[in-house]
Amino acid sequence: MPLLIRPDDLTGAETRALVAAHMAAMLENTPAESVHALDADRLMADGITVWSAWVDDELAGIGACKDLGHERAELKSMRVVQRFLGQGIGRAMLRHIMEDAAERGIRSLWLETGSTDDFAAARGLYASEGFRECEAFPPYVPDPLSTFMTREL
Repeated sequence: MPLLIRPDDLTGAETRALVAAHMAAMLENTPAESVHALDADRLMADGITVWSAWVDDELAGIGACKDLGHERAELKSMRVVQRFLGQGIGRAMLRHIMEDAAERGIRSLWLETGSTDDFAAARGLYASEGFRECEAFPPYVPDPLSTFMTREL
């Protein structure tokens, strides 16, 4: 399975549709006040880099990294297309983002994900790549529906 991960400007219909599906899934399972996912327009803000993962010519996933300043960055919008789940796309995207961040001088990565069973696979992936649970970091506040994680690069 040849996988290509490339920067994405979110102007393509496929990636915009996946971001929209990601937002819809988050809102389906979590109260709006506890959803911290970004829509496509907010992902296009300065300081956020988005990547898309492709298998042949088919979109397989997305991921983003938001610069927090002070050599810190936050993972955002990690999502794998349903038919590609369990094929290592998420891990490949996570490793790609970590490598890019390290090359840019980022010393620590941070993330917020859900704390419910729906997010167990995501938490497991992050833990297997060296992330550990931590307290809420700005701009977040403690939320029983959120798990916060970080790792040094």
